[in-house]
Amino acid sequence: MVQIGYTMMTEQAGPRDLVDHVVRAEETGFDFSVTSDHYAPWLASQGHAPYAWSVLGAAAQATSRIPLMTYVTCPTVRYHPAVVAQKAATMQLLSEGRFRLGLGAGENLNEHVVGQGWPGKNTRHEMLTEALEIIRALFEGGKVTYHGNHFEVDAAKLWDLPDQAPPIGVAVSGERSCEIAGRLADLVIATEPKGGLISSFEKHGGKGKPRVGQLPICYDPDRDAAVKRAHDQFRWFAGGWKVNSELPDPDGFAGATQFVRQEDVAETIPCGDNVDDFVEAVRPYAEAGFQEIAVVQVGGDHQREFFDWAGKKLLPALREL
Repeated sequence: MVQIGYTMMTEQAGPRDLVDHVVRAEETGFDFSVTSDHYAPWLASQGHAPYAWSVLGAAAQATSRIPLMTYVTCPTVRYHPAVVAQKAATMQLLSEGRFRLGLGAGENLNEHVVGQGWPGKNTRHEMLTEALEIIRALFEGGKVTYHGNHFEVDAAKLWDLPDQAPPIGVAVSGERSCEIAGRLADLVIATEPKGGLISSFEKHGGKGKPRVGQLPICYDPDRDAAVKRAHDQFRWFAGGWKVNSELPDPDGFAGATQFVRQEDVAETIPCGDNVDDFVEAVRPYAEAGFQEIAVVQVGGDHQREFFDWAGKKLLPALREL
């Protein structure tokens, strides 16, 4: 049986609402939660981008059962990896062991804001590898000094460490990221149900490690309204990772997706209230070997009615997969 998670989508709701949403997710019976970590929304129509780590701290205090996870944090440009390690250790203590640190190579959208430019793909993977080495070393305790090609750490130590370090997940999209994840991560993260990603992850050392996937859905009793909302707020998803990682701001995503039609979005994002449509969208993830699947309910103002429906219909249906 797969586990079904809920996504706190920081791009589409403010911080207080996000905490309220994860409380409702716990009450509804979702098995885990994940949180995006953005400095800007993908599209201006989404309208939000609060600081994910403050939201996570509040969520840890407002909930008692549901696991929490970044999906994902980039530990290379906007954040130094030594600071990410400190934040993750603190979150593990606040949540009493419910936190997992999801990491990835990042997007220009969020990382260019600190004025250091946006490295090429190969350099980003090198930086991610060094960041993972630094974070793991700090989680082990003691004083860490590190001299890499991209990062320096000078006698750093985490003074508040949990008994068990947060498990580290790495987002994958191709062979290089699968190699990094298989070698250095405790679990793998993906937003596409590609069995090849899982097999590559296993080939590089990931055999037996957890696999977490994510997909957007748009519940609404009025299917036409759901399709319109998904197109307005989530058509950026159609660009693919190679495009999405390079565009610098919401205006860029608006321009890149100006010719994406509502029917194009409806072909990739299940919309409406037909449970069978949602089950069939999730099924490829289960068949590809993902054990945990987090859904994104599109529309920050449409979460409450979603929870009512999800608890009664969606979760029971998905758990039969």
